[in-house]
Amino acid sequence: MKRIIILSLTLILCFALPATASDQEVVDRVQDRLDALEGLKADYVQILTNAATKETQERTGSIYFKKPLQVRWEADAPHQELLVIDQDKVWNYFPDDEVAYEYEVEEVLTSRAMINFISGQAKLTEDFQVEEQGMEDGLHKLKLVPASPEPDLVLAYLWSDDQGLLHRILLVDFFGNGNELRLESMETDPELDREKFEFSPEDVEIREGRVD
Repeated sequence: MKRIIILSLTLILCFALPATASDQEVVDRVQDRLDALEGLKADYVQILTNAATKETQERTGSIYFKKPLQVRWEADAPHQELLVIDQDKVWNYFPDDEVAYEYEVEEVLTSRAMINFISGQAKLTEDFQVEEQGMEDGLHKLKLVPASPEPDLVLAYLWSDDQGLLHRILLVDFFGNGNELRLESMETDPELDREKFEFSPEDVEIREGRVD
C-alpha cells in the first residue's frame, strides 16, 4: 500500500477533553455526528506537502463508506488506484501495473489509519489534547496534539461544520510533511450496494501486502 495506506491512512483520531466548554461542544458535535453516520459518499482532494522541498502533490478521487467498516477509496489522478476494505481483507489495486496487494484488516487498522476517522471508528475523548482555533472558511477549526506522538503523527487539524460533519483533515508527521484531505460533494447515509465493497481480481498479479 505504497501510496494510499502509507500516505493517506495514518490516523485513529482520539481527542482528549478540551479545555473550555466551547471546545467541548464542538468535539461533542463531531463525535455525535460520527456515531450517527451510517455511510458516506464524497469526492476528495488530497494535498501532500514535502516539508524539505516545499513541493506539493495533489490527488483526487472518491470515497465510499458504510458501517461497520466497508470502505472504497478510488484515486483517479494523477494515477489510478483502488483501495477496498471489507470485514476480512484489504485490497490495494494499481491498474497501470496490473498488481493488487492483499492485506489482513487487522494489519491495516493497527497502522492508525485516517480511514478510522472517516469511518467513525475514532473516539474523541482519549488520546489527544484539543485546542479550538475559531472559524476558518465557515468551518470550526480544531488543533490536535497527541499525548503520545508517533512518527506519522505529531500534529493534526480538522475542520467541521455546525452539525459536526468533517470537511477537512490535515495531518503533520515528525518531519513536518503535510497530508491534507478535503471532502467535497458529500452525501451522508447514501444507498450503497454490497458489490461496491467487493474486489474480484481477474488477470491481476496478487501480492501479499505489508505495512512497514
